Amino acid sequence: MTLEPCCHTGRTGPCSSALIEAGVSRVVIASKDPNPKVSGGGIAALEASGVEVFFLQDFENSARRLNRGFFSRLERRRPFVRCKLAMSLDGRTALANGESKWITGAEARSDVQRLRAECDAIVTGIETVLADDPAMTLRQAELGLNAQQLVWNELRLSNPPLRVVLDSRGRLSETAKIVTEPGRCIAYRLDGANSFAEASSSVEARLAPNTGESPSRVDLLSVLESLAELDECNEVLVEAGATLSGSFIEAGLVDELIIYIAPKLLGSDGRPLLGMSGLNELSDAIEFKVDSLEQVGADIKVTLRPR
Repeated sequence: MTLEPCCHTGRTGPCSSALIEAGVSRVVIASKDPNPKVSGGGIAALEASGVEVFFLQDFENSARRLNRGFFSRLERRRPFVRCKLAMSLDGRTALANGESKWITGAEARSDVQRLRAECDAIVTGIETVLADDPAMTLRQAELGLNAQQLVWNELRLSNPPLRVVLDSRGRLSETAKIVTEPGRCIAYRLDGANSFAEASSSVEARLAPNTGESPSRVDLLSVLESLAELDECNEVLVEAGATLSGSFIEAGLVDELIIYIAPKLLGSDGRPLLGMSGLNELSDAIEFKVDSLEQVGADIKVTLRPR
């Protein structure tokens, strides 16, 4: 097992009790549960009932990576954040007129659906909603799963990720696709902003503090902490424009950056990947290390982590 069996009752009963009742004689784990309600208690319960427990400490880092969202929520009180972007060879996300469908190919877009399937919430900004009217839904048909895989993932697929809009001034429309599609939609706004969401059953409106440095924008860390505490979100996928994606990166809140690179050129007047400025020295650059590099259809997928 990648994680110590729990010993408390939550949405389900204690896993340690289930193992004991099933007559399991030996349990091998690769990491201890950081939840204060467990924190070694599951191991103690098993051993007290005569079950042998082996803790493979050499595999702990691998296990933590598999459960990185869970550990992030318990230890940092915020979800693991993955930011997804797509660009041309010359670093453009759209033509100067805003046209961007589609920069990448069908295979890359299918891969993005898998990223959505892995997360608990998709976060975007109001500017993206106003400009593109995205649904931000999980499209099962594009996952490329066979019938058996769909059965294995039935529980996960039946609970699609939350759709979260950062809407500081309350401009989200009740007719936006991100609102009208089935599933939960949450809008974070600043206190005093007008919003139809207050009187809407289709959107859950939440207040968030401003950043301090920019009084007109919601504080990103507060949003993440709210999603962790109120919705138990372990992993969040940021699918946003240049400004919001850049803000997440500048705030040091992106744990994994995924960039799909399409083999095409859009020109110097195309729209840039990120809305970041103010760097005067190369030493001020935000650095990443390449975690993996793979070809997805005609495109290149680069997975990076902060240094």
